[in-house]
Amino acid sequence: MIMTKKEALLEIKHLKAYFTVKRKSMKEEKKVIKAVDDISLEIFRGETLGIVGESGSGKSTFGRTILKLVEPTDGEIIYKGQPIQQLKGSKLQTYRNQMQMIFQDPFASLNPRMRIGAIIEEPMKLQFTLTKEQRKERVKELLHKVGLPEDAMQKFPHEFSGGQRQRIGIARALAIHPEFIIADEPVSALDVSVQSQVLNLMMDLQDEFHLTYLFISHDLSVVKHISDRVAVLYLGRVVEIGAKKELYANPLHPYTQALLSAIPVINFDEPKQEIPLQGELPSPMNPPVGCVFHTRCPYVMDRCHQERPELQEENNHQRVACFLYDK
Repeated sequence: MIMTKKEALLEIKHLKAYFTVKRKSMKEEKKVIKAVDDISLEIFRGETLGIVGESGSGKSTFGRTILKLVEPTDGEIIYKGQPIQQLKGSKLQTYRNQMQMIFQDPFASLNPRMRIGAIIEEPMKLQFTLTKEQRKERVKELLHKVGLPEDAMQKFPHEFSGGQRQRIGIARALAIHPEFIIADEPVSALDVSVQSQVLNLMMDLQDEFHLTYLFISHDLSVVKHISDRVAVLYLGRVVEIGAKKELYANPLHPYTQALLSAIPVINFDEPKQEIPLQGELPSPMNPPVGCVFHTRCPYVMDRCHQERPELQEENNHQRVACFLYDK
């Protein structure tokens, strides 16, 4: 949970990740995909920041850019007060040692030819000067932490269910004592009955190991369960960010309102108005001029076609990028 005194573990300033599309001929105009387009936010120590948005909004690219698995085009990534853009070699490796990733597909992210013990042990060989026996004991400890038996060490990934494989992925992520974990759609491939088990496990481990999470998902119900704060992405930009309680109770941006209105309800007697989104998500290769959401917004104004709204604070530190709230 968020600590009383908020300390920024990560500061993201005007982060951009652009990709040049390979031209079929020299005559063809150069095209650029703006996957992450000027994102600025803080991730506080000990919290879970949820990142939500439709497919193609830049969620996964944003997470990978923080880890420098994708090289940023522009902007700053500051970790514990230190800019990391120029880090290389052993210094970059030290930075990455503090960060790990839990992937979406719990089967594709595990080597099918390796036993579970070797999968979890592998990061320790690269990072630690532990003996073979010490590594083995650490693997047993981690399996116990994620609720798997010790004899799982000798088995292969195909011998486990999807939920169990994701537990193995979590154990591997914890192997080298990270401070920060990026979870990229970690439960989307799992049955609903298993999702809550994995989420609760992640929350328990967060408390035990004092972890900070960046939790990426398109499922707002899942994000609501695990997150402290939520950032809403649209075409590579943050359109709204705030504490979970305030954002879900009082969504400000029309895009956030539409996303939340689409969440299924259990109580059918509860009045609920769904706000349909018009049209399709524009291509990040050709984003709209002005406000990126204006092509689908029910409240579009003339200035939205020309000007790009910046994030501004409204109530309870909730920030929104929309001219409806322009002071």
